[in-house]
Amino acid sequence: MSDKKQNVNSALFTKDNYTWMIIGGIVIALGMFLMSGGKSADPRVFNTNEVYSTTRITIAPILIVLGLLVEVYAIFKKPKAVVVTQ
Repeated sequence: MSDKKQNVNSALFTKDNYTWMIIGGIVIALGMFLMSGGKSADPRVFNTNEVYSTTRITIAPILIVLGLLVEVYAIFKKPKAVVVTQ
C-alpha cells in the first residue's frame, strides 16, 4: 500500500473568493453612491460646495480604488488546499 496525497480543487473560485468579491462590489457601490450628486435647489446657481465637497472629490474615489483592490485580491486568492489521502 502506498500513501498518495492529491489536491482536490475542482472549482476555480471558492465560497471565500465570492465573499470577498461581494465585499469589494459593495465598497465600489458605496463609493459610486457617495460620488453621485444631489439635485440643486436652483439649477441656475452653481454651488461649488456641493460639487467640490470632500466626500465627492476625496473619499468616494478612495473607496472605489479600495473596492477594486479587494476585487483583485478576491480573484488572485488561492483556495485552501483540500488533501485527500488514499
